[in-house]
Amino acid sequence: MNKKKNSKIQSKLITYIWICVIPLIGLFAFAVARLYGYYQEYDLLVRNITSANEYNMNFKDSMDEMMYRIIIGSANWTDPEKKLEGEDPKALISEVIVHFEELRGKTTEQNVKSDLNALIKLLGILDERVDDILKNVEEGGHYDENMEMLDMNIRTLTSLIQDDIQKYIYDEATNMEMLRREVAASLLTTVRILVLILILSIIFIYVISKRLSRRITEPITELCDMTEKFAGGDFSVSYHTNSNDEMETLAESFNSMVKEIETLIEDIHKEQENAKDAELRLLQEQINPHFLYNTLDAIIWMTESGENQKAIQVIQELSSFFRISLSKGQSEITIRNEREHVKSYLEIQHYRYQDIMDYEIDFEEDILDYHIQKLTLQPIVENALYHGIKNKRGQGMIKVCGRQDGKDIVFTVEDNGIGMNEEELERLRSLIAGNLVQDDQSGFGMANVEKRLQMLYGTSYGMTVESKYGEGTVVTVRIPQV
Repeated sequence: MNKKKNSKIQSKLITYIWICVIPLIGLFAFAVARLYGYYQEYDLLVRNITSANEYNMNFKDSMDEMMYRIIIGSANWTDPEKKLEGEDPKALISEVIVHFEELRGKTTEQNVKSDLNALIKLLGILDERVDDILKNVEEGGHYDENMEMLDMNIRTLTSLIQDDIQKYIYDEATNMEMLRREVAASLLTTVRILVLILILSIIFIYVISKRLSRRITEPITELCDMTEKFAGGDFSVSYHTNSNDEMETLAESFNSMVKEIETLIEDIHKEQENAKDAELRLLQEQINPHFLYNTLDAIIWMTESGENQKAIQVIQELSSFFRISLSKGQSEITIRNEREHVKSYLEIQHYRYQDIMDYEIDFEEDILDYHIQKLTLQPIVENALYHGIKNKRGQGMIKVCGRQDGKDIVFTVEDNGIGMNEEELERLRSLIAGNLVQDDQSGFGMANVEKRLQMLYGTSYGMTVESKYGEGTVVTVRIPQV
């Protein structure tokens, strides 16, 4: 199957969709970035307070007890081999200094930095006083002096350090409260901005969608009006558009079709009176304005219901259908084009009757470059749909096949529709053979196909019909290889 050309209407649709989606994506990214920034600030404050609070609860008691045990000899400081793990005051002070220096490096608030500077300075003094006691312990004989230094220096300094830690925690908690208020105010402002942008986006999307819908439906409606006039017998109509997309191609095909039909009708008037009536009816059967009118109505319905992609595909198939129908005035086309013509017709009808009709097309590759009279298979397929599938309850299937048979080419159009009884089948066979004058449009297209085939290829070629009521119908067409 040939690849479809890039659709300009589809490109416009995608462009408009992205125009509508990008502001919403930007809105979402802005909200996420704003919330993530607040989360990082809040998380940092919580971690700082939590880590400082651990030292606030344990540092003073641990340091006082550790120094007391070293002075009374319960913790052996002088013998490294007998030292207990966790009884090194120097290591504890160093750990605390490193921790609060890291906190000082992370903060940007001046009051918090001042708290940490004072705290680190006190820890340095504590480290010096601890050195004095440890030297006395190592020398020995300074018990009373060490106890006095413990009470006057160590415990006093650890109390001051604990106070500074609490002040740092208080200041950080104050900063957290300020951040909470800022976040609350900012979130309220952000929500207002988001609501405003969302409203503007909805209005923008509404305007864009309305404009897009109008740009698609107005040309189709105009073409539909022209087609209705054309169906009423006004062959002077013409349609022009500056859309520069598939509608322009469809308009050109429509105008060409109108001109060609008008020319054909003028030629018909020059023929014999009997031939004129037959040819006019054939023309109306094969290039049916009502088919175009109904298809355009379906396209409008799809567009208004938001099924724009389906509408684009139907427009493409309709454009292909009429392009092949016209074929620049040629009466013969390749079997490849005839297959494409039937496919376009069935694809359009499938969009309209997808609940009751499906189809398959299977042509051998070897026959595609041979020639056939255009509009040979489409009337048979149309008859299978309207007089077979539509009269049956449930899902129907139309199969169109083409194969090589010696020096001939054989086509079959098979449906599993309502079929015909013996009386209806004989009537259709008589009509196709020209032995019966029809009193309605039923089978007229098939009769004209048979007439054209036998006039062109001889009586050895043409079509045969087999049918059983309730089972379906098979139409076989045989032509020579040309």
